[in-house]
Amino acid sequence: MDALEIIEKIEEFLDKSKRMPFTSNIIVNENEIYEMLDELRNVLPEEFRQARWIVKEREGMMEESKRQSERIMREAKERADMLVNETEVLKNATRKAEDMLAVAEARSRTIRLEAEDYADEKLASLEAALHKILSAIEKGREQFKSGLSSEN
Repeated sequence: MDALEIIEKIEEFLDKSKRMPFTSNIIVNENEIYEMLDELRNVLPEEFRQARWIVKEREGMMEESKRQSERIMREAKERADMLVNETEVLKNATRKAEDMLAVAEARSRTIRLEAEDYADEKLASLEAALHKILSAIEKGREQFKSGLSSEN
């Protein structure tokens, strides 16, 4: 079960909890809510590891595209050096090497941007989940506190 599912489970639990008459407070089973929070606490480190993995993957993709770009540049230069004696062939090789470099750079840029977007999307999703969890916890604590103060 992931963090968002646990948050939904907590929300459903709170929605189904008995309401105190004439108040906006609810009565919750303390053990059940703490069990769900423990479950959430156990899931979050895994999601943080996944977010770190995404960042590492993005860095790997960027490094791979850099290596490909360098390889293409090296191959283009080697080919151009072989054809240096023939003027027309040299012009064609130079133009092709530049085209290959432009394609490699464009691909590298695209891969990097996609990786950044993907990582940002996953981190934003995790951030939203954490905000939602925190909000639910704060709401529950406020209701719990207001329940305690109304009993006094």
